[in-house]
Amino acid sequence: MRLKDKIAIITGAGSGIGEATAVRFAEEGARLVLNDVDGENLHRVVERVRGMGGQAVGAHADISVEAEAASIADVAVKTFGGIDVLVNNAANFTQMGLEQATMADWQRVYGVNVFGTAMVTKYAVPHMKAKGGSIVMVASMSAFIAQPNFTSYSTSKAAGVMMTRSLALDLAPFKIRVNSVCPGCIVTSASHREVERLGLKFEDWYNDNASKHMLGRLGEPVEAANAILFLASEEASFITAAELMVDGGYVHW
Repeated sequence: MRLKDKIAIITGAGSGIGEATAVRFAEEGARLVLNDVDGENLHRVVERVRGMGGQAVGAHADISVEAEAASIADVAVKTFGGIDVLVNNAANFTQMGLEQATMADWQRVYGVNVFGTAMVTKYAVPHMKAKGGSIVMVASMSAFIAQPNFTSYSTSKAAGVMMTRSLALDLAPFKIRVNSVCPGCIVTSASHREVERLGLKFEDWYNDNASKHMLGRLGEPVEAANAILFLASEEASFITAAELMVDGGYVHW
């Protein structure tokens, strides 16, 4: 088991990539602190992990609020005694252009994707310094390419990539590795909500986006979760400050 008895925090674990990561980590023996702003979905995933025989507790919190972000590390320490792995997966996905986005829209996106992620990490790191560990940022291919009407989301994810590199440098003396997984278009419940918001047919949306990936299809959450698991594990012991593309060849096509 690649994460046997490791204590791992996963933010945004209530659905999609976060849920898939929770399941894969549980399969590999991790003890989990699962966070989400959606309490109902969070409870469902915690129970799913426990039903597999895994160990998991929920940390219901909105990471855009500093005190709530800080509480996640507290749950990990009080429940399991420390933190070995942090997966910063929580994200606010908003597809709109500069002229449509209000200040409130920008604050919502950056509040989670940048400021909230920074705060979760800030309060977790002191508990990781003694024995080292791994931090995995879930960034996006959108950090590297321009896409129509993605300004706020893409710039927030680009900030996450630079946060990864900066933290990797600062935390290397403490044997804490920091890397990013950069998914392409992954089909999640958020995808369905966004398609509905845009008034599109799912099949049309899928086919249009699939055609932009070298592999000719969209990704599944578990495919991103497997990459996160690799970077979190000792199999990636000499990897830090890296961006692992899980994008079906989108960015380099």
